[in-house]
Amino acid sequence: MTDTPARLLKLLSLLQTPREWPGGELADRLDVSPRTIRRDIDRLRDLGYPVEASRGSVGGYRLVAGAAMPPLLLDDEEAVAIAVGLRAGAGHAIEGVDEASVRALAKLEQVLPSRLRHRVSALQNATVALTRGDGSTIDPRTLTTLASAVTGRERLRFAYLSGDGTPSKRLVEPCRLVSAGQRWYLVAYDLDREDWRTFRVDRVGEPYATGARFAPRPLPVEGPPDAPATGPDGARDGSGSGSGTAYGSGGWDAAVFLARSMRRMQPELRLDVRFSAPAEFVAARLPAHLGAPEPDGEGGCRLRSSCTDSLEWVALRLALVDCEFSAQGPPQLVEYLADLGSRLTRAARPV
Repeated sequence: MTDTPARLLKLLSLLQTPREWPGGELADRLDVSPRTIRRDIDRLRDLGYPVEASRGSVGGYRLVAGAAMPPLLLDDEEAVAIAVGLRAGAGHAIEGVDEASVRALAKLEQVLPSRLRHRVSALQNATVALTRGDGSTIDPRTLTTLASAVTGRERLRFAYLSGDGTPSKRLVEPCRLVSAGQRWYLVAYDLDREDWRTFRVDRVGEPYATGARFAPRPLPVEGPPDAPATGPDGARDGSGSGSGTAYGSGGWDAAVFLARSMRRMQPELRLDVRFSAPAEFVAARLPAHLGAPEPDGEGGCRLRSSCTDSLEWVALRLALVDCEFSAQGPPQLVEYLADLGSRLTRAARPV
């Protein structure tokens, strides 16, 4: 193999296999001399790849963990497996799979050959995941389209369905995708409404990037107490400009903006719940955004946290912990649990 760049890529691909390669075997694989292999190893080191060499009759070369993440070279099967896994995780908004996974999926699908993209789509369309039913499913292609537009600063067009079922067409300048545990949201500037909006991604349809670039706008993060905010369905919670006193365009600012919007649209619940089970048991069965329970010293634990989830959803998740529990607050949760318990008791009685 006389093409040096191609040889280096092939050498790097071999070294990314988790094993130690004797120099002679690498030379045979690449059809070059051991001396050429040594020179190529030095070239890779100069490029920042941490290649470690061991001496002796059974010595060889292997790629080790370094200070930075080097580019990965994947074969067809590896690329398909990673793309399918990222699609499944992002599409079902699995807790803990955030914007980074969507960015990774967007980058991977951008460079996948058409034959591999077809294999990924075929496998995705032929399978169905068993979900818990407390979140929304999203077409991964929608997520990757939005993520690519955010990264490339391209204006987006899409169809949108509001919470009351009203359809609309939107032209926006996308700022960030935000994962809120159960759902994904897009924070964007709506050009027709001339203001910031947040959109539930599972209500977005037929998105496409227009190709028109835009300069980032300042994102309002904080404002006076009576400043109007954008609701999670893309509808305003008031009137006015909504301008704030602190601005930014980073992911943290977008998350703060979304949190403020959701608090205005959904009353905050201050939870105070005691469970008759160890904290580790309860924490493993509760969504992380509900907070971490603390041991109470009596074999149980107590959860004190705040959330903006619906009353019905919170009650269901507490029941799914599958242990005895007692809700101390808020009052509306206590009342709802009592009513739900009565209905379930009546439902279990023989007719």
